Amino acid sequence: MRVFVTGAGGHIASAVVPELLRAGHEVVGLARSENSAAVVKGLGAEVRRGDLNDLDGLRAAAGDADAVVHLAFDHTAMAAGDMAGAAATDLAVVRAFGEVLAGTGKALMGIGMGHGDGNEHLGEAYAANPRIAAGRLLGELAGQGVRTVLVGIPPVVHSTRDRSGFLPTLIRIARAKEASGQVGDGTNRWSAVHTLDLARLYRLALEKAPAGAELHAAAEEGVEVRAIAEVVGRRLGVPVERIPDERVAEHFGFFGAFMTLDVPVRSGRTRELLGWEPTEAGLLADLEEGHYFAEQ
Repeated sequence: MRVFVTGAGGHIASAVVPELLRAGHEVVGLARSENSAAVVKGLGAEVRRGDLNDLDGLRAAAGDADAVVHLAFDHTAMAAGDMAGAAATDLAVVRAFGEVLAGTGKALMGIGMGHGDGNEHLGEAYAANPRIAAGRLLGELAGQGVRTVLVGIPPVVHSTRDRSGFLPTLIRIARAKEASGQVGDGTNRWSAVHTLDLARLYRLALEKAPAGAELHAAAEEGVEVRAIAEVVGRRLGVPVERIPDERVAEHFGFFGAFMTLDVPVRSGRTRELLGWEPTEAGLLADLEEGHYFAEQ
């Protein structure tokens, strides 16, 4: 298949694009800058310059492809505190893809949370997901002749490719504060997946998943935050501290909102549907390998 990938210069795509190419697919990657274009070209994909605001360009690229893997998100707006704006841009992009792909039976893969795979407890987390509108639209497009696939990606996607996710952020804060923090007893859990395992899931989903599929890409259902904090503290040589509620914002900044996240995710049905079995290192083992602690 000829696959158009948005966010092609990013962390997840750095593994998804080579995985698709090795399987014999052609890949066209969206790149918004010269640096991103160089990354995409280096991965072996064809480069298409543009960004998420160029809806006509996105429609044209989708129309020329057999499938679309939508990985991009407006992280600049999100980092500036405009999550609503970033989510609105995402919705507009999915709508534009839907206009072109309706009635074609072509695949459109998006990121989001689903209710499937035995994770009925995700209702509250699903409702709070800023990409919920785009996910709902994907569900509607499945009834309009588009092979939509919604992929629920865990909070922690870890590997040597990870430069700005949960783990690097937690480590940067621990270095700056000279303490590895947790909120309360730290028994809340973050589900996780290795980047390479996630890439294989995307390839299998592209090739096998039926229209309307809601997948969960968790290799680990949930790793306690206190266990992560203990490894971070030991590797950095700083104490592990319980941060009281009144100091969470001061200690963690914007990341404080994620420190109490407790959404374990099961992926049994996804594994059965796709024949996906994670084989890479788990979160704690990956932390212990040491690459996260190399000074950048």
